[in-house]
Amino acid sequence: MSNHPEAPVTPVEAFEPPYFVAVFTSVRTADQSGYPETNARMEDLVKDIPGYLGMDHAQTPGGLGITVGYFRDADALTRWRTDAEHRAAQKRGRAEWYESYTLHVAKVERSHGFTRG
Repeated sequence: MSNHPEAPVTPVEAFEPPYFVAVFTSVRTADQSGYPETNARMEDLVKDIPGYLGMDHAQTPGGLGITVGYFRDADALTRWRTDAEHRAAQKRGRAEWYESYTLHVAKVERSHGFTRG
């Protein structure tokens, strides 16, 4: 998640509910060989999923990474979860890049935002 120098400094907008979020928290291993390229590919690939709405990233100084993916409906999230290239990246992540991770999936029922004008 620290590999996002071009990431916006504003959060993904609040969408009209309901929609779904996938919250991926992780601690990575010391050896990140191949991770930046795979991560960039996954970010490009997910944009092609119909119903994908956006993504937020954060990295704590201690190394906890947080990615939140936003999806219009459960079908969009399922398409992402079952994408063959994404599944291969998940397998490699468990084998090489992650010490630990947690995935939380939730249906958003309320959403709002604020931007200073």
